[in-house]
Amino acid sequence: MMTTPENKGSHWPLIEDLQVFVTVARNESFSRAAAELGLSPSYISKRISILEKRLDTRLFFRNNRTMRLTPDGEKALSGAMNVVDSMDQFVSDLASWRESIIGSVNISCSFGFGLSHISEAISELSTTYPDLKIKLTLSDRAIDLLEEDVDIEITVGDDINDLYIAKMLFENRRIVCASPEYIDRYGRPETVDDLKNHQCLFIQERNSPFGLWPLTNGSDITQVHVKNQLSSNSGGVVLHWALKGHGIVLRSMWDVQKHIDDGKLIHLLPQWYQNANIWAVYPIRPSGSARLKVCIDFLVQYFKEHPPLHS
Repeated sequence: MMTTPENKGSHWPLIEDLQVFVTVARNESFSRAAAELGLSPSYISKRISILEKRLDTRLFFRNNRTMRLTPDGEKALSGAMNVVDSMDQFVSDLASWRESIIGSVNISCSFGFGLSHISEAISELSTTYPDLKIKLTLSDRAIDLLEEDVDIEITVGDDINDLYIAKMLFENRRIVCASPEYIDRYGRPETVDDLKNHQCLFIQERNSPFGLWPLTNGSDITQVHVKNQLSSNSGGVVLHWALKGHGIVLRSMWDVQKHIDDGKLIHLLPQWYQNANIWAVYPIRPSGSARLKVCIDFLVQYFKEHPPLHS
């Protein structure tokens, strides 16, 4: 009678039993193998007996004090390790296929940083991974990543929801600046307290308290209550007003460095600043999604190669 694949397969050892066998051989003990696998010693013994019956051979010499492989066991161990390794690779390859770099990724960012830097980063990301469908949403309001189905939020500032995971893309500070025209007209503040007597252009961003600038010099922290004639929820608008000489502004270095370099703005009180690093924030660990991990790794490398402060 010809042996069919079904009949032949029914006599093959189980992959779980081969894993047990490899673990017992490595530990030279049922009890230690049981501890490693989180199983009982009696169950380990039972699986080895079943495996020996399936293979029609004795795998171990054992007594109350010692355990060692038989010659057949040594031969079987090599084959079992190859099978277990092959199964690990099979499972890994299947997982990689299921999590291949295709599908949709929803990314959110503020208008200012999104227009000036993230839009170009996403352009390169799309070129590198053409099978990704990327949606970039620009918004200056606080969002709930899970409720709004956002995979990655690019955010400016170190105030990050504890429920989320974050990866820093690059270091950044907000600094105090004004145009030469404003300084000629109203003078230059020499201390942080002097800011209270100046026109300060305020940005109402997300949930930030209105009219308050938290500043640090690296050791001390002060809360500066500033007065303002002009305010906006747009950083771009406020920066435009600063360039026109309407007041002092607290803006990110990535946004104002180019204006400082060409003399249109002057960096005031350089020892005082506000930490405002750039982060990729996401609700799940990137190891659970190939798409997410690829996007985050790409953004980290992109800003390493294209630092905004030097653009």
